Amino acid sequence: METVKDLLESKGYGVVCLGPEATVLEALQLMAEKNTGAVVILKADKTPVGIFSERDYARKTLDCGKTCKELPVKELMTRKIICVHPTRTVEECMALMTNKRVRHLPVLDGNHVVGLVSIGDIVKALIKEKEFLIDQLEHYISSSI
Repeated sequence: METVKDLLESKGYGVVCLGPEATVLEALQLMAEKNTGAVVILKADKTPVGIFSERDYARKTLDCGKTCKELPVKELMTRKIICVHPTRTVEECMALMTNKRVRHLPVLDGNHVVGLVSIGDIVKALIKEKEFLIDQLEHYISSSI
């Protein structure tokens, strides 16, 4: 079973982060530049305090009445973040994402963010694992005929 650590070793450990005082516009520009759907919001000591995603922007900006140039990301970010440890399996992450209805999981080792996995990363890893299993079964069946 593949773990989050395995997934990050193939995908990369980079994570896009901002401080809570950054504007929504800065977050959106950074997300577009880095081609990611979310940024982890960190305090000065690098402790995560939230996550800001495209979903946060789409659902919460209608209520605030401010423009994204002046609105700090801390006003729209999701404060209750669900994190995983690198030892969690891809299957556990899929179940967690499904049950909690989240698309991004920051990966914490201690109090430090070491990566970010998305639902796309998880689905890709599960498909790869299933394709390997199918290939092995086909090879087994063809060699026993």
